[in-house]
Amino acid sequence: MSSTRRQFLRVALTGAAALPFAGKITASDLLTAPSDPSANESALLDEIERKAFEFFWNEANAETGMVFDRAFANGGADGDIASIAATGFGLTALCIGSERDYRPPAQIEQRVAQTLDFLANRIPNEHGFYYHFLNPATGERAEQSEVSPIDTAILLCGVLTCREYFANRDIRRNATEIYNRIDWPWALNGGKTFSLEWTPEFHFSRRRWDSYCESMMLYLLAMGSPTHPISADCWRAINRPKMVYRGHQYISGPDPLFVHQFSHAWFDFRSKHDDYANYFENSVIASLAHREFCEELSRRFPCYSKDVWGISASESSRGYVAWGGPPVLGPIDGSIVPAASAGSLPFLYRESMTVLQNLRRYYGKQIWKEYGFVDAFNPLTGWVSRDVIGIDVGITMLMAENARTQFVWNTFMRNAEAEKAMELAGFLPDGFEVPIMA
Repeated sequence: MSSTRRQFLRVALTGAAALPFAGKITASDLLTAPSDPSANESALLDEIERKAFEFFWNEANAETGMVFDRAFANGGADGDIASIAATGFGLTALCIGSERDYRPPAQIEQRVAQTLDFLANRIPNEHGFYYHFLNPATGERAEQSEVSPIDTAILLCGVLTCREYFANRDIRRNATEIYNRIDWPWALNGGKTFSLEWTPEFHFSRRRWDSYCESMMLYLLAMGSPTHPISADCWRAINRPKMVYRGHQYISGPDPLFVHQFSHAWFDFRSKHDDYANYFENSVIASLAHREFCEELSRRFPCYSKDVWGISASESSRGYVAWGGPPVLGPIDGSIVPAASAGSLPFLYRESMTVLQNLRRYYGKQIWKEYGFVDAFNPLTGWVSRDVIGIDVGITMLMAENARTQFVWNTFMRNAEAEKAMELAGFLPDGFEVPIMA
């Protein structure tokens, strides 16, 4: 199993800027530095969310609503390619922005209506699934990208959040059309697990979404479909390997931290379990293990500590992806990814909040830009990414809001299809077990 997200990040280009303190300040130094007004948690989270909203508002085609894959951290699209995953995060961000009056609600509602009309009626699709990367003005396939089940699922989570949030009949009609026309069994390609991707040139990939990762949302959306559902047997067909790290046992492969975050941005897995796990608690444990993993790495990379941590799929100074297991799946060079700790806010609020406060307070002059934190930076070498990436801005904003108000969970879970899917998957409230009949 491999995700398209990992593929496109693997070829990401990076920029650099110098940090004047590179090589001089370590994570332990932060504990003795003076306090700062940015320590106010609520104010910092609101600032993070406001800046994220500005990304999704500014770095999208104003006519179609398609959100650019990435932008310069100080504003302006870095390239002319939209991402359907970034658009899915962006649609949810618009709901949050309307709720928090970041723009006039009527103006936001109009943008959402335009976006869903474009997705429902004008953009190419294959059996209802969308290409990962698009021309933001026309919706045409960009860069020979793949038809992506997982990125379509991320988009759909945003679409369905809008359907529940807005009373607009056009929004609701188009959102339902987008969901109902997806032919989920087609993407199974004769199996019980989804094919990784499809392209006109090579058709279905041999690789599959067959192991636990961010694809939980994909399977649940497909099971809950009122028109083209898949069987609950597909949920049970997912491999759930066990990871053990320093006494922490949880379901995971040697994957980056985002796999424990993305589905949780919309689906509310709190206080419930299926036959295999309470997945919310599983993400808590995975986040704790990751924090301890970074703390252990401090012997090699003194920028990490229990109060400054966070490695996930991201850019790195060498132009490849930093992953950060545990165990290590890919190269680690001392880079820090703010979205990794921000995406863990609902799981480890205090620990994640401490990281964000430290990053803002001590590195802010170098890494805090027009849209908030840059995508990644390395305090040991002085490298700073020039960009922000839509999906990282998105998981930061959504998880910050869930940690504050549970707004995204509460809105998305009003979709009857989401509740139905979790019932079909066998989810029960914690403390409740099906009795064994004699």
